[in-house]
Parts: sequence; C-alpha cells; structure tokens
Amino acid sequence: MRILVVEDDTMLLDGLTVGLGLSGFTVDGVATCEDARIALETQPYDAVVLDLMLPDGSGLDVLSALRQRKDGTPVVLLTARDQVADRIAGLDAGADDYVGKPFDLDELAARVRAVARRGSGRSTPTLEWRGVILDPARQEATVDGNVLPLTRREFGVLRALMERPGVTVSRAALEETLYGWQEQVESNAVEVHIHHLRAKLGTDFIRTVRGLGYRLSEEAP
Repeated sequence: MRILVVEDDTMLLDGLTVGLGLSGFTVDGVATCEDARIALETQPYDAVVLDLMLPDGSGLDVLSALRQRKDGTPVVLLTARDQVADRIAGLDAGADDYVGKPFDLDELAARVRAVARRGSGRSTPTLEWRGVILDPARQEATVDGNVLPLTRREFGVLRALMERPGVTVSRAALEETLYGWQEQVESNAVEVHIHHLRAKLGTDFIRTVRGLGYRLSEEAP
C-alpha cells in the first residue's frame, strides 16, 4: 500500500516515513503544498497523511484541489490545530479522518489502514483467498491457520493481488505499490517475489497473464 506523507518538519517526516514503513506502507514524503500537488497529479496513492500548516500554504488547499478534480484518495489530516472548529473544517473540506499532534504512531497507522480500506470499498480488516488470510495490521499471513513467513515485499505483492481478486495486476502497478521514490527497483524484482510466493503457496496460486501481469488463480487444482 503506497501512501503520501505531507509534512514540513523534517525530523517528523523522517520518523513517519520509517515508522509507517515498518507498518507495511510504502511511503513517499514531501514538505510543501506544491510538491504535494505534483505528487498527487503524477502518482496514484492509497491514502494521504496531510499536515495543515505548510511553508507555502495550507494543507486544506491541497485537499480542496484534490476533491475539486473528483479525486477520492482517502486523506488523514495530521496537525497541531486540534480544536473542534479545526476538525470540523477539515472534515467538511473532504478529509476522511483527523489526527491531532502529538499522536501515537500505531493509531495513525491504523487510521490510515481504515480510510484506505473504506476507500477501496472493503469492509473487513483482513483479506482471504483460497485458505490464505492476510492481516495487514499484524503484517501476518496464514494458510489454513498456520503462519506463513513472508518478506515485506512478498506480503506487499500478495496483498495487492488479494485486494483485487479476479483482476490482472500489471508488473508496473505492483512495482508502484512496493517501491517508493528513493528505492531502486531491479528489472526482475516482481518476478523474483512472484517466484518466491509460488514456492510458498503452490505454483497454481498466482497466474501469469502473458503480456498483462498477474492474477490470483480462482480454482484449486
């Protein structure tokens, strides 16, 4: 799950990038309204964590521009302005949630997962397919009740496929989900992750759709 964090406090932005990364998110970080607008116009995100007080304007302006072009990307406002009137203004401007500073990182991660889940139209906190259950909150996969050891990237690939069962997901889309701006992507990285997942789940669990990408196999052999 790839998210954008907009925060002008460098130390806090670094902490959010690392902390939310450990919670399973792929995080891109920017510090200004202008950079946020550019990022949102060029890259799809599963959710945005948005500070209000930025050096070149208000995060509400970024949010308003997003909603004006009918972009429903879930947004969690993260700000020191935590009075009732501020929260109402943020939510009425189109935010999906509002977190005041200081905050608990685990709670913020949970709120981001919640708004992203609602944004995708999914109501349950876990994903399930043919006996495999993914729990994004715990970063845990189980098969018929037994824990399946997965790397962070393998978990990310499986999650991206299980969020869209029946849909072919391109290699480029999987790369965008797994790797942020600052990360190098080997040309065969996705293929390697798919190979490892097949070794753990069975060769028939993920199908290759030649020329298009990958999808979950609908039937057990």
